[in-house]
Amino acid sequence: MASPIEFLGEPAKRHNLRVWEWLKESKLMALPLTAARCWLGVMWIEAGAAKLWGAENPGFLHNSGAAVAGFAAHGVPAYSWWGSFLHSFVVPNAGWIAIMVAVAEYAIGLALVSGLFTRVAAVGSLALLFTYVMSGTASVCAFYALFAIVILVFWRTSSWIGADGLVASYRQHHKGEHMHFRLTLGRGSAGTAGPVHKTALTVRFLG
Repeated sequence: MASPIEFLGEPAKRHNLRVWEWLKESKLMALPLTAARCWLGVMWIEAGAAKLWGAENPGFLHNSGAAVAGFAAHGVPAYSWWGSFLHSFVVPNAGWIAIMVAVAEYAIGLALVSGLFTRVAAVGSLALLFTYVMSGTASVCAFYALFAIVILVFWRTSSWIGADGLVASYRQHHKGEHMHFRLTLGRGSAGTAGPVHKTALTVRFLG
């Protein structure tokens, strides 16, 4: 009798649809995905800037986080246990939580627009949106979450035009130079087996 693993097969041997693989690697799709990433980043920057320097500043950076305390105390949480968390933890600590929310929104926006730490920024977006939805705010959270999920799933393509792409390109070229250097040393030392192994080992350690 076949075991459950033999019956179901190996997950590692399953293949994605070709169109899915194309979306993850297509340079053409990098353009709309970059536009989506930047748009979501701008939305976060606007939200964070309003809290740091705009009309929402008094409720977040001053008055002991009155905006967060009021929202947590009078909102309609999705679950009773989340409501207990809001009343027992968020309301008493609203001062520093409000500052953290404002800074986080602005930082996530900058990261998405610049394409730096794209995956971390996308996960941060989802984390903030999760807390907003759980606390009773729907508004455009689902729409923002959809963009964040797409950016996260296709992170190779969505971050190709940005700081992450530049860093990845530098590392690829830098790694290629090291490999070329190792090959050159190996060819130049042909006929002296002992030194070749020692040199290659040293280069690998240093690289």
